[in-house]
Amino acid sequence: MNPYDKLKELGIELPQVVKPLASYVPTVRTGNLVFVSGNLPLVGGKLIFEGRVPGDVSVDDAYKCARQAAINIMAAIQAEIGDLRKVKRIIRLNGFVASDDDFTMQPKVINGASDLFVEVFGDAGKHTRAVMGVNRLPLNSPIEIDAIIEVES
Repeated sequence: MNPYDKLKELGIELPQVVKPLASYVPTVRTGNLVFVSGNLPLVGGKLIFEGRVPGDVSVDDAYKCARQAAINIMAAIQAEIGDLRKVKRIIRLNGFVASDDDFTMQPKVINGASDLFVEVFGDAGKHTRAVMGVNRLPLNSPIEIDAIIEVES
């Protein structure tokens, strides 16, 4: 499966890599693994939604946020390795959801990223995952996602 064909079919154009908000780098490659720092649902440097789920941001809109974070992760991977066709496997996602106290559907929110990785990479997009509800995230973001990716040597 060619990820670029799938992105085009989905109408997705990868953005420039999101600049770090603090003292870290977007990616670190060691051997055939790429570790991607936490990504927020930023478009043009601005969050697409702000606040906690579901009080400020609906579950559906938070799902869209996770999808946007996945797009930003793909941009970071492409910048690191030069070609998304070199992705062998999405190994792991860690998803954080800024949640109201009684909210327990964090996995449904982070499915926005998981579903997109499977759409773009097929079976290679299937991954392990952990999802956590948290009180607040940077910039008042509803979600943050980091990733570990296996790439060709």
